Amino acid sequence: MLLSVSRRRSFAAPQARENYLIGALLVLTLVALLAPALPASAWHTEHFVDTRTWLGVPNAGDVLSNLLFLAMAVWGLVRLRARNDAPLGACWFFVGLILTCVGSCFYHLDPDAPQRLVADRLGMAVAFAGFLGIATGERISVRAGQAVVVLVTVAGLLAAWVAYENLTPWVVVQFGGMALAVALALTRPRPGALGVPLGAVIFFYVLAKLFELGDVTVFDMTGHLVSGHTLKHLAAALAAWPVIQTLRLSRRAPSLH
Repeated sequence: MLLSVSRRRSFAAPQARENYLIGALLVLTLVALLAPALPASAWHTEHFVDTRTWLGVPNAGDVLSNLLFLAMAVWGLVRLRARNDAPLGACWFFVGLILTCVGSCFYHLDPDAPQRLVADRLGMAVAFAGFLGIATGERISVRAGQAVVVLVTVAGLLAAWVAYENLTPWVVVQFGGMALAVALALTRPRPGALGVPLGAVIFFYVLAKLFELGDVTVFDMTGHLVSGHTLKHLAAALAAWPVIQTLRLSRRAPSLH
């Protein structure tokens, strides 16, 4: 009888927040599919200001700064090993950071090769799907978080792949997904949530975007010590710190999932 009750709960009708989430995802999907196509030139080709070589590594600042993604990912995965209730979103987030490190290093070694940009975006898509899965699991439900990880991963990879011909899906995934994350951050956490401070993660993401836009400005202001794009990588990698900190603080708590 207990098993029967458990099954009924597992397949219970979506809660109100899940219905809102489904509606938001449907709207974003329709926009990605039906909105006018944006040519690749709509997202300006970046000419990174710091092209210095160090220890034989071209564009060393923008390449080597990606190693912080790897460091944060390893740190996070070590934290997850101590848990028996590790959320899928967190696992996928840290795996995405490793892929981001690899893809971004590959791209920045020769940023003038446009096909390398795909590798850069593929890693970001996986990490972003993991973060949205975390946010959804914190604010809506565990099953919703798991579903978002799968759906956003597929959507992000497809959007990154078709970005050469149509940038619209990638713009929707990145900015529409972040709008969804902000909405979730403003929503009350569900009972039993880990307590990941979504606002802190979003703060580092916004900071990274500002550094990206100020690539040349930061380079000039620091006396050509470091570029804005290099600091963008460091700020984006630090977005993992609030998640890791939460895993550390709650690692002794019993599983509520």
